Amino acid sequence: MSRFNVKLIGSILGLLLVISGVGMLMAIPFSIYYKEDLFPITSSAAITLFTGLPLWLLLNKSAPRELKKRDGYLVVTLGWVVMSLFGTLPYLISGSIPNFTDAFFETMSGFTTTGASILNNIEAMPKGILLWRSLSQWIGGMGIIVLAVAILPILGIGGMQLFVAEAPGISAEKLKPRIKDTAKRLWLIYVGLTFLETVLLMFGDMPFFDALNHSLTTMATGGFSTKNNSIAFYSSPYIHYVITAFMFLAGTSFTLTYFILKRKLKKVLGNEEFIVYLVFIILATLMLTGVVHSLTDYSFEKNFRDTLFSVVSIITTTGFVVEDYTAWSPLITMAFFALLFIGGMAGSTAGGIKVVRHIVLFKNSFLEMKRQLHPNAIIPVRLNNRAIQGELTYHVLAFMMIYFLIFSIGSIIMAWVGLDFPTALSAVATSLGNVGPGIGNVSPVDNFSAIPTVGKWVLAFLMLLGRLELFTVLILFTPFFWKRE
Repeated sequence: MSRFNVKLIGSILGLLLVISGVGMLMAIPFSIYYKEDLFPITSSAAITLFTGLPLWLLLNKSAPRELKKRDGYLVVTLGWVVMSLFGTLPYLISGSIPNFTDAFFETMSGFTTTGASILNNIEAMPKGILLWRSLSQWIGGMGIIVLAVAILPILGIGGMQLFVAEAPGISAEKLKPRIKDTAKRLWLIYVGLTFLETVLLMFGDMPFFDALNHSLTTMATGGFSTKNNSIAFYSSPYIHYVITAFMFLAGTSFTLTYFILKRKLKKVLGNEEFIVYLVFIILATLMLTGVVHSLTDYSFEKNFRDTLFSVVSIITTTGFVVEDYTAWSPLITMAFFALLFIGGMAGSTAGGIKVVRHIVLFKNSFLEMKRQLHPNAIIPVRLNNRAIQGELTYHVLAFMMIYFLIFSIGSIIMAWVGLDFPTALSAVATSLGNVGPGIGNVSPVDNFSAIPTVGKWVLAFLMLLGRLELFTVLILFTPFFWKRE
């Protein structure tokens, strides 16, 4: 008897390729409008669809219906890899990114919503390719697996195993008892906010194509832009504030956004993670604005706007840029490097460690001192006035330990391939945290094109690790995962 449900795994991977192929087809109208060569997009979509459809339809008919937890972990990781492999086709066929390593790096950066790019002239790219680039982030933002969960009931398959694998550890509270209903509501909010931001950006005189692309990548907290200078291309304070607001929303748990829409504000204001997330952004912005204002001749409003935008962009792991924060001062540079390790809220599209893990770690560390004084007392960590299970605390501690271990090992490897110390540290931190820009030679005014080939593959793997929150991928490298029971 096979260790895994191979037919069902193959069927789901086929479904994911179908979704990817449909995403590529959405770029065709833009290629037609801008009178571009249709062959790269249409052929890429055809290859992806004709590979995915037979896997989905043929294997699904004979596949056993039970999807076990091990199958879920395997299909999530394989799903991201397979999607990224086929996602390179538009770049390779069009010649926009002729090198496979660079194309894979760009695609993995898209699906993992990292936003690290190797492109030196984004504005010279075909519009259809740029839309696919943005769509890869939008699809990856909420998680292609959550989308699959909403569709899997059509196949007669329950998707709980996939949801657990996609969001391990501390995850969002369910909005409805059935996971498919949760996924559908999350996507409805996701689509609605994307549409709303597009309209608001157009009110600020941003062209429709740019507004759509930036909305796709804002809600994904991805940060891919259609402009070489990112959002700094636009001098409009209105555009800056609109994007800042939606980056903040994208970094907020979509469960809380649902409660806001339902006018259940007590649930929002009573959420400890949200309060810490909000207060930290406010305090960091005010303190850094004071420093920036003392260093520049710009108005206080501009310094406040640029600082707020940059702080929200980094904490939510979006990675949009309005100013080169590394040019302000070494103190500001180090402050933003530290922000790479914060992350948004659990249940959002943001990457990074997540605010809730910092809360649990801080509380447990503080309570450990109290436990030293009262060794016989049972003193649990409390979150939102509820005691959380001890195993969840251990999960957070293990996550943090492994996260910084991988950061250390990754930094050593990147230094070994030739990067200077600040760049090596920053490239690993920003890839593992799915942020995008960092410091050193991967600062907001630079990109990853000069990273050696080996380094790009290492960083792409770190992007995958960070997006799937370590354990989902790392568990595949353990012998007991593959051991027959």
